[in-house]
Amino acid sequence: MLTVALARLRSHWATFAASFVALTLGVALLTTMGLGLASTLDAPRRAPERFASSPVVVMGHDTLTVEVRRGPGTAEVSKRLDRPHPVDKDLVRELGALGTVVRAGGPDAVGVDAPASAVRALVDDRARVLTGDDRARADARTQRDAQALVAVNALLGTAGGVAAFVSVFVVASTFAFAVALRRREFGLLRTAGATPGQVRRVLLTEALVTGTAASAAGCVLGALGAPSLARLLVDGAVAPDWFAVRADVHWPFHAAFWTGLLVAVAGVWAASRRAGRVRPAEALRDADVDTGVLPRGRLVTGAVLALAGVGLLLWGLATDPADLLGRKTWITRPMLLITAVALLCPLLVRRVVRLLPMTRGGVGLLVRENTAAAVRRTSAVAAPVLVIVALTGSLLGSAGTVTSSRAAEARARTAAQLVVTGEDLTVPRLPGAEVSPSAPTSVFVREEDTALIRYGARGVTDAAAFAGLARLPVVAGDVRDLDDGSIVVSEEWQRRTVGEHVAVRLGDGRPARLRIAAVIAAGAGGDSVFVTAANAPGTAVDRIDVGLAPGTDRAGAADALRAATGGTVRTADAWAAAVHPRTSPQTRLGLLVVLGVALLYTAISLAGTLLMATAARRDETAALRLAGATRAQVLRTVAGEALLAVAVGTVLGALVAAVDLGGMAAALWALGAPVAIAVPWGEAASAAGVCAVIAVVCATAACPRGGSR
Repeated sequence: MLTVALARLRSHWATFAASFVALTLGVALLTTMGLGLASTLDAPRRAPERFASSPVVVMGHDTLTVEVRRGPGTAEVSKRLDRPHPVDKDLVRELGALGTVVRAGGPDAVGVDAPASAVRALVDDRARVLTGDDRARADARTQRDAQALVAVNALLGTAGGVAAFVSVFVVASTFAFAVALRRREFGLLRTAGATPGQVRRVLLTEALVTGTAASAAGCVLGALGAPSLARLLVDGAVAPDWFAVRADVHWPFHAAFWTGLLVAVAGVWAASRRAGRVRPAEALRDADVDTGVLPRGRLVTGAVLALAGVGLLLWGLATDPADLLGRKTWITRPMLLITAVALLCPLLVRRVVRLLPMTRGGVGLLVRENTAAAVRRTSAVAAPVLVIVALTGSLLGSAGTVTSSRAAEARARTAAQLVVTGEDLTVPRLPGAEVSPSAPTSVFVREEDTALIRYGARGVTDAAAFAGLARLPVVAGDVRDLDDGSIVVSEEWQRRTVGEHVAVRLGDGRPARLRIAAVIAAGAGGDSVFVTAANAPGTAVDRIDVGLAPGTDRAGAADALRAATGGTVRTADAWAAAVHPRTSPQTRLGLLVVLGVALLYTAISLAGTLLMATAARRDETAALRLAGATRAQVLRTVAGEALLAVAVGTVLGALVAAVDLGGMAAALWALGAPVAIAVPWGEAASAAGVCAVIAVVCATAACPRGGSR
């Protein structure tokens, strides 16, 4: 079998070129993403800067640790506090007796020139003692770098997951179509006496050889491309400026290589079984006719996945609509529906083709009928287009919808005419205006003794002014009852009965027992927990809502606020549109990386499929020429069929995206948030346009000249 497979690969290398390139690219991407992930998991140690001259650093506690239930026992879980605790003044005085104490950059840490053992014995559990490179934990950049590495990890993990999904999808589709084009060859082999097992073994051997070579090439290509990925992340301000991809880790190469080989074998497995089951006479008779293109197993699998995708969406709406707005959910959710529609594509092709408009005349009629009849070819071309259009519409549409809805929600939740933003703002006195300052903080809750949940909150300085300007979607209680002994919570909280007392930890870890003054709708994920400034220790005002009296000069008030606070003054509409919230450049870069991976795969799959399919139509184009068609008419027919197949994929991809965005709209409605669907028409049209150009170029370039009239 190996000899036959190698001979086949040498003589018909063009048939395997598309699969080889697609698999090589997939393994390269997986290698690159794996190397990037490995680099985030084991980042190099940085030398301390803030206390570089001090051998020992004493730092206040910066995490909240509580004990929760884990099965029959208990375990400790930790959450980072808003800011480290200051080092106690009495402790600083005691440290001074051991050696020189250095203060730099705030009260949260001090440097001590004394033996580490003596410092540890003195400090005990009142603070943290850091030595060596651990002293860098007191640097402000350490926390920023840690957050950046988490973002890089999430980005690369998502891109790697999408790369794996699309590579399996594209490689399996390309292999299956390549096998379908060889039906006549298999028929001849069966006529010559080859058994079904021998046919399957030939195909699997070809897949093993191709997969091994492509996976090895992909590992090399991925190692070469990893430094470019690091530069892209650093230039895009996603990763710290020191970030670099490590080349001395081996598990990404193993994971990518064996994944590529598994994808190659899995991609050809189902097709090889179908090829082995065909009888000799049936293979010869059906060689040029697309019948039986949707086996029962594929139909059942596609239907089950479609029901599962829709069912999970409905289940999420019924149980936890807020979960549907999470980034991980709206990135992974479309994949189930994409796979289902792709599996059912042969069943949908003819129906979609009949619905699409076509030019009149002989060429238009021929294009429509050829496209509807050649279900395998049309499905193979439409499938990758379906992937890129569905992912573009779902990912960019979901991101835009969430941010637009949150901005609309933020605007609806304040009656202020002006909003001041900045760091550590000075609260002004503006005659004739209502001023409501607030600051960011956190509230920690241990739910059911099994989890420690951190909620972002706002600490309001003037509860009366806040109640006067806030327009919160209250479902129970009254915001005007907020005081130093109470809290406003959202419907997401497990305990949310007005008047009930809840045990919480404040942003500095201090325990508090607060009465629930009001409960508001969960909304799209904006501010949903409110406390007074007394329960937001150590926070600095970063936002001031200002309500102006009727007849007040808005421009003059804005100038006065700008001079008094030193912050940025905007109208409430401009503030909501600009900063509360918006898709960050890092998030957009991450989505573009993911979509770039999908688009690259789509281009390769389209090019390879059309080059194979069009080159195999030599007899058909010759018949057209003999029937009187000119070379230009043949090219228009081939190009029209390619465009119509791309249109089919675009329609099916748009259908998946519509279902996905419809589910998100329903989730926003269920949460009581404004529904602001953002459809990425331009990006989706651009993706479909790129597919159309590639399809036409490859189809016409590979079109055989056929016979002359």
